[in-house]
Amino acid sequence: MFIGYYNYTVLLTYISAISGMAGIFYALQGHVTAAVVCLMVSGFCDMFDGAVARTKPDRSSMEKTFGVQIDSLSDMVCFGVLPAAIGFGLGLVRWFHLVILCVYLLTALIRLAYFNATEYEEHMRAGTVRVHYSGLPVTSTALIIPALFCFRPLLDGYFPAVYGLVLLLVALAFITRFKVGKPKRKHLILMTGVGVPLFLLLLLRLIRG
Repeated sequence: MFIGYYNYTVLLTYISAISGMAGIFYALQGHVTAAVVCLMVSGFCDMFDGAVARTKPDRSSMEKTFGVQIDSLSDMVCFGVLPAAIGFGLGLVRWFHLVILCVYLLTALIRLAYFNATEYEEHMRAGTVRVHYSGLPVTSTALIIPALFCFRPLLDGYFPAVYGLVLLLVALAFITRFKVGKPKRKHLILMTGVGVPLFLLLLLRLIRG
């Protein structure tokens, strides 16, 4: 009846996209801490969606291709549009701020499109598995931005400017040609160990208002 796939293998991707949309909603209303919490929820979902999908061994080629595409589209919302919206929510609203946010958005778009192209050309057609990424993965913002927000009270009024600078540097890293190893189980455990305390800290700040 409906096009697409709705089984458990794509459930985390759909949750990630919904969390990203919620984050954009909060960011545009100026509730940037809530937006960053949503960013981290999307990051946690993205961290494990591939592992969940691989538990279904009878996935068709179409299902695998759909999974790659829907994951990248979700990533564009969560790790492309949302960080830019957070910048807007922080007060980056002047014309040169718009330039920074647009550069970030475009580099995220280019990075994801390049990933999709190489995933198909170099791996899916050849039946091989990716062992490294070219350029900084856009999903890294799910840790970089929350870590930066931990220093917000110290930076006070300078924080929006610092956020804009970090966003620009991250944008350049998206499209710079260098190799980043694909995270293994031990790396995922490490990232979870770093991410969970950050998430709890930001959630506590959000609750306290």
